[in-house]
Amino acid sequence: MADVTYLLLLLFALAPSFIWLAFFLQEDTYPEPNRMVLKVFLLGMLVTIPAIYLEIFLEGFLSSFSLPQIGYLLLYFLFGVALVEELLKYIVVRFGVFSNAAFDEPVDVMFYMIIAGLGFAAFENILLLFRLIQTYPASDIFLVNIIRLTQAVFLHALVSGLFGYFIALSFLKKKYEGFLLFFGFFSATVLHGLFNFYIFYIGGQNFLLLLLPVIPLAALAVFISFGFRQLKSL
Repeated sequence: MADVTYLLLLLFALAPSFIWLAFFLQEDTYPEPNRMVLKVFLLGMLVTIPAIYLEIFLEGFLSSFSLPQIGYLLLYFLFGVALVEELLKYIVVRFGVFSNAAFDEPVDVMFYMIIAGLGFAAFENILLLFRLIQTYPASDIFLVNIIRLTQAVFLHALVSGLFGYFIALSFLKKKYEGFLLFFGFFSATVLHGLFNFYIFYIGGQNFLLLLLPVIPLAALAVFISFGFRQLKSL
């Protein structure tokens, strides 16, 4: 019976990433091969492991300085979490996709960055829910997963897609390639870090405050939609 419970919890933890994956793949005019989608999704999950160790190391490193709590948390979420995770997701796509024949148009990089981000979020969600189930009732687990569907998992997809948009532009505008890559990475890292900081430092004070990030996420989703249309037209 326990095995069935854990299997259901596993599927439940994966559901937010699968929902967003299905949504974004609908935007692809020329669908990517299933094997490539699966490969990048699994690699996105896999790099969660080194991310955890790097984040633990950087947490200890930053805590060795006598920083005020707000300064420490801001630096940790920006450099110890967001920068690490966005870099690893980029590495997945850079070395797992760029040399593959399936990567045949600039807009593809947006899809593959989003897929890597959703794979990362999926494994992150599994670790979180399996930890929470040890001490919290199923109703709380359900609520956490719904919130993560609309926030944390969605965030991973959006900031990865944002970075992917600027990577795609760097292919089309070689003169500004370095700047576009840096700006895409910088933007994704800052938005990711500020979101995590807000949720941890401010959102936890009140449930309504926890819902406010939906507004900037919706705005970012509109920008990502614009990016898809622009790259397709090019």
